[in-house]
Amino acid sequence: MSGFRINPTLRGLLIIAAIAALVVVFQLETTVVVFVLLARIAFFLAMAFFVFLMWREQREGISMWPARAQVVFYGAALAAVADVGVYWYGGAHGYQVIAFVAVLALCGLAMFRTWREQHRYV
Repeated sequence: MSGFRINPTLRGLLIIAAIAALVVVFQLETTVVVFVLLARIAFFLAMAFFVFLMWREQREGISMWPARAQVVFYGAALAAVADVGVYWYGGAHGYQVIAFVAVLALCGLAMFRTWREQHRYV
């Protein structure tokens, strides 16, 4: 059996095609939609847990920052969470996607610059 080897990419594509064919033949579209929704929820919870772990590890250092830096940092984090929540709840189409990405990018920039300013050693 060692004489026949199939390209791993082709093998993966064939597996995906077989799964898609099974979904179509057995009319399992509703099941796929449920799995996608569960995967989205699980991914959101995993991101939230990761962010919580990072915050818990760094909260002592953040508590020593000036009040303005803390407000900017936590405010940007809350704005990013609200942005993701609005996107997740209502979806985004057209220009709304650009606004969603822009708000996330600006929140990330504000958090990064605040963190960088507090870790500047002069």
